[in-house]
Amino acid sequence: MRLLMMLIGALFASSALFASASASGAGNLQHRAYHTGEAIAKPMVMTGFVELSRARTIPTIEFTDIDGKPRKLNEYKGKLVVLNLWASWCAPCLREMPALKTLKRALADAPIEIVPLSLDDDPSAIPAFLERHGLADYVSWFDPGLKVEAIMPANVVPATYVFDGEGNLIGFVRGFLDWSDKESEAFLRALGEKYTGVQLQQLKATTPS
Repeated sequence: MRLLMMLIGALFASSALFASASASGAGNLQHRAYHTGEAIAKPMVMTGFVELSRARTIPTIEFTDIDGKPRKLNEYKGKLVVLNLWASWCAPCLREMPALKTLKRALADAPIEIVPLSLDDDPSAIPAFLERHGLADYVSWFDPGLKVEAIMPANVVPATYVFDGEGNLIGFVRGFLDWSDKESEAFLRALGEKYTGVQLQQLKATTPS
């Protein structure tokens, strides 16, 4: 019964995401790339994570860093990219951030990049905010214009979207997640192995053109 409820919840979350994406104009989520094969077994802490049955292509979106320089997800080509949407007014976001910072260091040896993306209207106020919360070295990108909505809806924060080594969307979780749980690190490592390098090419090879 628990497994059935988890499957129903994952299906509902996936359907809700794409319905929301369609309503917000993020139609690119409908562009399917390849079948992702058998889903990785999820630990309890990752119950809310939805691994898509088929990867989605996305448009190239330009964000900025704190210096106003353009940044793009394809800078991390070859790596699993974990894009975490947050905002300074979001209390659950602040609960996630210290764990994500620790997780980023722990995964330095893996083909994985955790990228925080602030949706705050005023990026100039963020460095002081982060310093007040002991996160001065938590390097974030910024998207005050919500360009990210060309990829997926930004109506829920925190939210985390995961992209394969070629920039295709392969999974997401909308809402708070306890990233301090050790099983979350192991799960991300498994995603990193599946969606980068040789394993990614094997997945793509099994999908009819």
